[in-house]
Amino acid sequence: MTQQHDFSKGSVARNILYLAAPMTAAQLINVLYSVVDRMYLGRLPGHLALTGVGLTLPVVSIIMGFANLCGTGGAPLCSICRGRGDDEEAERIMGNSFTLLLLFGAAVTVVFLAFQRPILYLFGASDATYPYASAYMTIYLLGSIFVMIGLGMNPFISMQGFGRTGMMTVGLGALVNIVLDPVFIFGLNMGVRGAALATVIAQACSALWVLRFLTGPKALLRLRRRFLHLHAGRVRRIVALGLSGFCMNLTNSLVQVVCNATLQRYGGDLYVGVMTIINSLREVFTMPIQGLNNGAQPVIGYNYGAGLYSRVRRSIRFSVSLTVLYSAAFWAAAMLLPGLLIRVFSGEANVIAAGIPALRIYFCLYVLLSLQMAGQCVFVSLGRSRYAIFFSLLRKAVINAPLTVLLPLWMGITGVFAAEAVSQLIGGTVCILTMYFTVYRPMRGQADHLPEERL
Repeated sequence: MTQQHDFSKGSVARNILYLAAPMTAAQLINVLYSVVDRMYLGRLPGHLALTGVGLTLPVVSIIMGFANLCGTGGAPLCSICRGRGDDEEAERIMGNSFTLLLLFGAAVTVVFLAFQRPILYLFGASDATYPYASAYMTIYLLGSIFVMIGLGMNPFISMQGFGRTGMMTVGLGALVNIVLDPVFIFGLNMGVRGAALATVIAQACSALWVLRFLTGPKALLRLRRRFLHLHAGRVRRIVALGLSGFCMNLTNSLVQVVCNATLQRYGGDLYVGVMTIINSLREVFTMPIQGLNNGAQPVIGYNYGAGLYSRVRRSIRFSVSLTVLYSAAFWAAAMLLPGLLIRVFSGEANVIAAGIPALRIYFCLYVLLSLQMAGQCVFVSLGRSRYAIFFSLLRKAVINAPLTVLLPLWMGITGVFAAEAVSQLIGGTVCILTMYFTVYRPMRGQADHLPEERL
């Protein structure tokens, strides 16, 4: 089994696809957790339920950010340790990551429950949409620890080479969510509360599945009780590397807040609902790319730890090329079939009329955004946290958020959606060029070498 999951051997493309195919499927399935909720809620009379749930997306994004802080911070470090042959240190990193997940999960739950009302109004809620947002958010927060464990620990399954098991983790939860959603929302007439409850139960099933595998005999690296005690040095390394994924989610949350507040001011609840649909589609479009990058990370990190730089370069070439092909297909769908995509969530004429031009502007430079995701994947895989954090902050916090406030002064509602396109242009171009000149090109002159313990 160890031989089977040795990424220093065999075809680089095959190794990446071996992980990326199930992980991409898993990411698509993962979208169903929240997107299916919105699809069902969009069929309720009016658009207030859908808009209300959309207001909670920044909170969901922050919770996912803390999960990424531990998962995308610890898993690449484990890959590098595996490449060096140091499995015990890899298990210690995994144990510390799990403890951090539990601590962050408890803290997030307490803080958001305590300040729920002011937070939701800050995020763009109105008196009409607040009851829906509050009902969903309360139940979701009470189950946030399950979300944290399921999302944060699943990368430790995939980084060991068990891509299909990682996919089944997400698939189990998604299946439970799909079955329970209509039962709770319509059958028991629970509305948004039913959608939240179905999601929490589904995430609990995923969390239990993850823990069962990581503590069972099939795992190459196991979650062991004696390694749960936090060590300052490991925590610093996990957090430093995970800050990239955390900052991406945190800045996504920031931009969602700014967008909702600006849209509420210039267009009211209708355009907040339109942004909820666009954010849902963005999740669908982005998850396959994220799945590909997650599949490439263990391969890149493992070969980097093993000193096989030519394989690292081949891994980068393959993952970036496939990312561009993915994103081009999704971009074409957004440009050619915007109305059809919007109708998946709402059939109301005013929502469709407002959503079509907004969607086209928002996604017009989507291919460049995918290049930023590919570039950040490389930085995280190699443990270069400063670059990854910088580009996470650059696109959203430095470019997107200020433009979301400024452009509407001249362009009205259109400026909110144009701000995203401008940030994709600048952020994507600068990130991929930096990766090329600081990572890919310098490795061309480095000879492969294996650490002595792996010779």
